Amino acid sequence: MLFTEPTFLFLFLPILLGLYFLTRVHAGYGNGLLLVASVLFYAKGGGGFTWLMLGSIAFNYWMAIAVDRGREVSAARARSLLAVAIGTNLIVLGYFKYANFFVQNVDGVLKAFGSGGFAAPAVLLPIGISFYTFHAISYVVDVYRKQATAQKSPVHAALYLLLFPQLIAGPIIRYKDMADQLARRVVSLDDFAYGVRRFIIGLGKKVLIANIVAGPADGIFALKPEQLIAPYAWLGIVCYTLQIYFDFSGYSDMAIGLGRIFGFRFPENFRWPYVADSVQEFWRRWHISLSSWFRDYLYVPLGGNRVAPWKVYRNLVTVFFLCGLWHGASWTFVIWGLFHGAFLVIERLGLDSVLKRVGPVTRHVYLLVVVMVGWVFFRSADLPSALAYLRTLFGFGIGEMPPMRLSWYLTTEVRFALLAGILGSMPLVPALRDRVERLAVAWHGWVAETAGALALVAVFVAALLQVAARSYNPFIYFRF
Repeated sequence: MLFTEPTFLFLFLPILLGLYFLTRVHAGYGNGLLLVASVLFYAKGGGGFTWLMLGSIAFNYWMAIAVDRGREVSAARARSLLAVAIGTNLIVLGYFKYANFFVQNVDGVLKAFGSGGFAAPAVLLPIGISFYTFHAISYVVDVYRKQATAQKSPVHAALYLLLFPQLIAGPIIRYKDMADQLARRVVSLDDFAYGVRRFIIGLGKKVLIANIVAGPADGIFALKPEQLIAPYAWLGIVCYTLQIYFDFSGYSDMAIGLGRIFGFRFPENFRWPYVADSVQEFWRRWHISLSSWFRDYLYVPLGGNRVAPWKVYRNLVTVFFLCGLWHGASWTFVIWGLFHGAFLVIERLGLDSVLKRVGPVTRHVYLLVVVMVGWVFFRSADLPSALAYLRTLFGFGIGEMPPMRLSWYLTTEVRFALLAGILGSMPLVPALRDRVERLAVAWHGWVAETAGALALVAVFVAALLQVAARSYNPFIYFRF
């Protein structure tokens, strides 16, 4: 179920809010209600895979308890149980997400050597499997590390793994940060108002920016190499650069807002990544919950920064290879991850020192070019398409006759969305809001509050009109 569809906005969410706040009789009621709602939320899109999700929850619930008890027997027993839990989660993820990829590549190799190859039935990908698998692994690992106690309540454990705001596309939340909130939380009027405001901001990001710039991005990336020329390629990648940021950060805003409405505090997932001036800084600002997950559960156990330099570089490349593979079963995602990992290594080898000696504009242009080149791999259907697009991007393409004039893509709506996206990629709005709040303290506070409320209403109404007027894309990260 999409956060941006009328069924969610005008049926699912209002009914859930009414049941949650108007008929609440005791502390356990809220968690039980949210768990039932989360199962229904997933089942609408997940269908039969809902049973896989529920099986994963039951398995990880019992394994966390077993690891907790096994540690009392011996460290070796706890490690063995942990290995079973992690291995099982990864096997399930690997089968559903990578079986087709593996079969296709083996089939290609066999055919290259003259064999007839083979085909296997296509395996469907359960929605959100990457996210809830990482939630499950971090839960069991945190219990093993004594950073959390195994949850004895099956309702609390299931709700942590199944809580609908962050179920499909994150943020990836650690159990140790959620345990106390599952047991007790209070929703104040300020929390509720903040949650509504954050949800509307995310809705505006998705519907008023990401969905609109998606049109030119999809159209241009669908062009054949002989139809594509450099100006079109640059417009396409600029649109996609804004689309993926506002699509995913918009989802994260909505998830954080919904969580706050029900009393949960989720971690921030984005911090204006496009204002970074190095790839290292970019990954401290982009998909923060995933970056920190890989850091804490893979990079640090591999040795992190505490080993010889060449091992640090190996660790970085390994982490980003797996980061790319996590995003999708395709060589384009693998290359995207290795591309970012390579630049992290290059910056550590000395490029970072060079960048510090040049002006901030040069550093920023460097970062944007690296990120946009990476997005070409991320967006393209396959490797040949990505390489052809890059050749055109830098003036070496073979295209001569685009089917549409450039102005056909640059409608007034797209121009406004591009401008809003560029400005919204910078921390201008929070700075303006802080300034208005300071002025409000010295002047008439109700004026600023009224203006802010009217702006939110305008964004909400405009977003609803867009939802009603167009067939819009689901969130990009639902695929992962």
